Amino acid sequence: NELMGRPATLDQLIEWSGELGSDITFFLSRGTAYCTGRGEVMTPIDPPIPSGAKLSIVKPDLGLSTPKVFQALDYDQLSTEDPQMLCDTFLKEGVVDTKDEYYINDLEQPAFDCLPQLKALKEELLGVEGFDHVMMSGSGTSIFCIGEAADKEGFMKEFDSRKGISVFNSEFINREDGCWFEDPENN
Repeated sequence: NELMGRPATLDQLIEWSGELGSDITFFLSRGTAYCTGRGEVMTPIDPPIPSGAKLSIVKPDLGLSTPKVFQALDYDQLSTEDPQMLCDTFLKEGVVDTKDEYYINDLEQPAFDCLPQLKALKEELLGVEGFDHVMMSGSGTSIFCIGEAADKEGFMKEFDSRKGISVFNSEFINREDGCWFEDPENN
């Protein structure tokens, strides 16, 4: 859309995106959104973390099918926390200062049941100094770590050089309303 001079409005793109995939709509957000349904119902929110905040994504080369994770899900163990209350907590406290108990992913335990080595990896990452929060993304198998390892070189040596694991160090970005994402290094 950007390359073609924006022939479609943002509202049109959002409407079409739900047909393409469950979480495609998020990629049309300003970088932060409260998503419900299958991920296709998006409510823009103010970023609870500033652009430039560091994170690492640790991706084991293990496959895990979403249907298999849902088959392992114990519906009696689903969180009873109100999602809107959780969102409000993150907005009020900020991503870094929000307590771990508010980081909820109901698919994490069934994914760990399917792949116990994924749980072991998360437990290792919880021990890395400098990470404020560590959590599996969606139905797996990526694990995101908010913050930056105090010993980044040691962290990369320990995890990124490990066979079967890739580490992607990145940072959060947000965009202003009405413009597209820009490389933070060019600002």
